[in-house]
Amino acid sequence: MTIKKIIASSALILTAALIFACRPAWADRPRINVIRIQDSINPGVAGFVDYAIRRSQTDKARFLLILLDTPGGLMSSMRSICESILNSTVPVVVYVYPPGARAASAGVFITEAADIAAMAPGTNIGAAHPVSGSGADLSSTMNRKVLNDALAFARSIASLRGRNRQWFEDAVKNSVSASADEAFKLNVIDLVANNVDSLVRSLDGWRFQRGGKTIVLKTAGAKLHTISPSFGYGLLEVVANPNITYLLLMIGLAGLYFELSRPGAVIPGAVGGISLILALYAMQSLPVDYAGILIILLGVIFFILEIKIISHGALSLAGLACFVTGSVILFRSPADRVSLSVLVPTTAAVSLFFASVARLGLKTRMIRPQTGPETLLGMRGTVVVTLEPEGKVLVNGELWNATSQEVIQKGEKVEVVEVHNLKLKVKRNDGS
Repeated sequence: MTIKKIIASSALILTAALIFACRPAWADRPRINVIRIQDSINPGVAGFVDYAIRRSQTDKARFLLILLDTPGGLMSSMRSICESILNSTVPVVVYVYPPGARAASAGVFITEAADIAAMAPGTNIGAAHPVSGSGADLSSTMNRKVLNDALAFARSIASLRGRNRQWFEDAVKNSVSASADEAFKLNVIDLVANNVDSLVRSLDGWRFQRGGKTIVLKTAGAKLHTISPSFGYGLLEVVANPNITYLLLMIGLAGLYFELSRPGAVIPGAVGGISLILALYAMQSLPVDYAGILIILLGVIFFILEIKIISHGALSLAGLACFVTGSVILFRSPADRVSLSVLVPTTAAVSLFFASVARLGLKTRMIRPQTGPETLLGMRGTVVVTLEPEGKVLVNGELWNATSQEVIQKGEKVEVVEVHNLKLKVKRNDGS
């Protein structure tokens, strides 16, 4: 080995040793992963929470801290989050924070499902009565079904976590709410902490039961590591609202329909394609009834057929009926369905758009050609050379080769019935 190689190898070893020796002091410190939820509960949030829990398990974090501030959201997404928390091997702490934040509706269940539930002063929790996706009350029959299901879920989680079962029932059934201090006194939460640092200090040595075992949290010297949502989760969080998903679906279908009926427009097709892809991306996380999608697509087919077949509006009416029916049953969960304030005007606008494009397409088909040999169809002329069956005729001031199925004498009037390879097929026109 040459002197240069020995020097290079020694320098490499010394550099590695220096880097190892100069590692930041926190490199070996225990970790507490932190995520923040400051929005409505939807599939994007549910996917992010599930990812954060799995990431915390990989990181061997002391626990996952969820900073919660939500007005509520989709029941299906809330159940998904609760399921992830209840089945997590890493302890999950939900902290309603900062002051002024709330854990309303779906947020009540998420807080209840946590191993440790905490709130900051000036926050509140409650008002968990199920409503529709638009915030309106459900119909009486549907309300009973959804309410009883939510009550059973609340009782189950409260019993599992050893919290005030009666209060959670009242929050679901009667929409009661409580401040942080009230919630602590009622055994709805486990502690009140002024800020994140105070919470972490309070949790050092905290004991709780999980799966029949006693878990002891050790937070002394732990560093907080914030997990931010990726672009995919952020995008899903935006588009996974049932109302937004429905709008994207209808815009996508309308754009592609216009492009197919008017090839070359480009922009409607591009916008429609992007909207449709985003809608399908959101639907993978929503409780979609694919029968609804098929019925909406059937409606599109009816509007396409309206261009090809003269039905005097019958096919357009059938398409409208399919749009309405498919839109109503598009989402399985009654509480997650499209708001009527969105469904009605969107269905009306899109149906009018489809019908208008179909009508224009039908008009275009019925317009006679303005150029080319086809313009001669239906025109009348005079036989110049007797047709037996071939001869010549004068049509529109021009002399044409022609043929007929009968002998037509020179000077008789004829009508053009077909044009083929610059040869006319004519018939006698006795009414001329």
